[in-house]
Amino acid sequence: MDSPFIYNAPVSGKNFIGRRQDSIILQNLLNQGEHVALWEPPKTGISSLIRHALFNMSIGAKPFITVELSLMSVRTLEEFLLRIGSALIRSIAATPMEYAEVAERFLRGTHFVFDEKLYSARDEVLSLNWTPDDDDIHALLVMPFKIAEARGQKLYLILNDFQNVSFTEDPMSILRPLDDILRTARSRDCSFIFTDSMVNAMQAIFVGSRLFHRVVSRVKLSEVDDRDITDHINKGFLSSGKVVTNKDQLQGACRLLRCNLWYVNQFASFCDAMSKGYIMEPAMVDALNCLIAVHEPRFTAIMNSLTTHQVNLLRAIEDGITHFSTAEVIRKYSLNSSANVNRVKEALMKKEVITFVDSDTPVILDALFEYWLKTYYFENK
Repeated sequence: MDSPFIYNAPVSGKNFIGRRQDSIILQNLLNQGEHVALWEPPKTGISSLIRHALFNMSIGAKPFITVELSLMSVRTLEEFLLRIGSALIRSIAATPMEYAEVAERFLRGTHFVFDEKLYSARDEVLSLNWTPDDDDIHALLVMPFKIAEARGQKLYLILNDFQNVSFTEDPMSILRPLDDILRTARSRDCSFIFTDSMVNAMQAIFVGSRLFHRVVSRVKLSEVDDRDITDHINKGFLSSGKVVTNKDQLQGACRLLRCNLWYVNQFASFCDAMSKGYIMEPAMVDALNCLIAVHEPRFTAIMNSLTTHQVNLLRAIEDGITHFSTAEVIRKYSLNSSANVNRVKEALMKKEVITFVDSDTPVILDALFEYWLKTYYFENK
């Protein structure tokens, strides 16, 4: 039987909880041909929001083309270009002959080719016969606009794990041409959708680099109301003939997890599996312990990767400290100096452990990690 608590895939329809306004905002931007970026901590609902918005847009509207790909393993300019080009070709072609025709039509005069031998050996629909130059980069990045125009359909290109371009040898060789093309392309029939769960890295690209200003709109996910989540969980329990005896405790668990639906659905699944009839406090405690047990190896690995100064700064954050450069704080948490504090903050941000909101307020990005850190690592019961 299908579980009412889905956490292994993006959701839409009745399983999409809250964020209706976020979906409307995203739909409006895409309908207007705008480019958008979404970055939030891992597993907070970006993919579900995009799926829900595109599903709503497909109802009663002209057909559109959706091209979605991951840049997770991209480490070079060549990989970046080939990954996008291959996905675009596969979105409108299905046979080797069609692959060759699309490559010739949209990438003529470049170093991109359809190689029958590579296709037969490795299923590659696009290859490079030389190191890509500026003309190759430009031709590939305008390709989605040309496809949309030729097909007479809107095209939405979803680039997941976009911040991985930062791992290439020269990220600006990708970011600057992309910024230029998004600024100069006049077509409203193609929208780029940039997503990632690396909050600080995406902010560095879309805010710190000064690129994409006024050409890419950020869609920020709003917090889902814990009452909406509680209602969703209760309905899921009722579908299997179970009842929560104390809804306030359930609501408290949602708040502890900062209404992260990925964690909440896992928690609810454990509650469902470990109870019969009534779901009482002991079952919820056991479910939380199971949730911790599943993720504790990941959390332990994070802490083992940190220096002593970085651990000390996390302890200060958990103690409610927001200003770390005062003499008293530096002495109490053994942070050495204000210059060292800045280095430690930057390191923790680079590792995506913390971020800062309103310039100076520290936030630990992962809700369950924060709870584990306080309760198990620092043993602050």
